[in-house]
Amino acid sequence: MPKKKETSVKILRVTWVKSDIGFPKDQKATVKALGLRRLHQTVEHKDTPALRGMLNKIIHLLKIEE
Repeated sequence: MPKKKETSVKILRVTWVKSDIGFPKDQKATVKALGLRRLHQTVEHKDTPALRGMLNKIIHLLKIEE
């Protein structure tokens, strides 16, 4: 059997830097779905297309580090 190629999984650090007050409910739900509970909290996620879509939706509320 051929060896599987090891892929390095990119980790993204996502920090919530701006309040979601006054923004639509779907954006608030996206913040919650990312696991963010309070301002200036940082979480780490694996880089996937689904995650990128979520980040694109609320990019104005976040700081993202690769």
